[in-house]
Amino acid sequence: MRLGSRGRAVGLTLALSLGLAACGGRPPGILVPVEYTVPGASVVEMVVATTRAPAKNLDMFSGDRGTTLSFAEIAVSIPPAANRKVGDVQWPKSVPGNPATDFVTLRADVLTQSAALDWFNKRIKKTPRRQALIFIHGYNNRFEDAVFRFAQIVHDSNAPVTPILFTWPSRGSLLAYGYDRESASYSRDALEKLLTGLAKDPDVGEISILAHSMGNWVTLEALRQMAIRNGRIAPKIRNVMLAAPDVDVDIFRTQFSDFGNPKPNFTIFVSQDDRALQVSRQVWGSAARLGQVNPEQEPFRTEFERDHITVLDLTKLQTDDKLNHGK
Repeated sequence: MRLGSRGRAVGLTLALSLGLAACGGRPPGILVPVEYTVPGASVVEMVVATTRAPAKNLDMFSGDRGTTLSFAEIAVSIPPAANRKVGDVQWPKSVPGNPATDFVTLRADVLTQSAALDWFNKRIKKTPRRQALIFIHGYNNRFEDAVFRFAQIVHDSNAPVTPILFTWPSRGSLLAYGYDRESASYSRDALEKLLTGLAKDPDVGEISILAHSMGNWVTLEALRQMAIRNGRIAPKIRNVMLAAPDVDVDIFRTQFSDFGNPKPNFTIFVSQDDRALQVSRQVWGSAARLGQVNPEQEPFRTEFERDHITVLDLTKLQTDDKLNHGK
């Protein structure tokens, strides 16, 4: 099974975009909408499903765990091409941001579940092949990090999709790895519920999933639960793209064996020089993290070929990420 060229473009855009660390020191209220955009700017609209608790300030959602799945609709304005570098998020240095030079929001509204479904169905009907793209971010991401990064990925990949951001309660702190991992596990039921609902929606033609770093853990766990419950992963889920997966190789083997048949197209983006995954391997005592394997070495080469998993090795790709976790 192989991904089409569009799926590869989305995945490579992710690989070239993401870094490990969320930037600190940003002013509060980054997501408070501005009143205007500028000529040449682009707008990416997305629906958000989150297990985060509402924020008590201007940030919409916090790093605390919510008791229910919450929803929002956000429209992000992206600066004109002449004022930005593809693959980067141009963060406002103060608020309100300048739409000519910064990523800003034009709308940021909390929705009920029924309103979120209405928003989604109106847009999916107008999307080629009625394709939904779900993005699950990684460790050390605040809510605004996930929103702007996903907007950048959708824009720069030029993907004809209806974007859905699934964001779980990451603290957005390098020192909160354990909390983030448990928050990812906390969110797997909610992600399974979201995926199941989308798969049953008659307006949806196909679903692609894009996950990064620790986001792969919650993704794989949700898919495993779905397969155990139903005998297989829902057939509308066509593509699963795993970038720099912070998952133990042995655990991935057991998860994959539980997925049933037929399976979606799986693509894994790996890099042997990923320093963040090297630290994770030492923390967990793992023999190997999935995102750091060499696909040309055994037993991985034989296993990937047997399971029809596409692996893109980005080890030689040069980026600005010093940890090599954002390739």
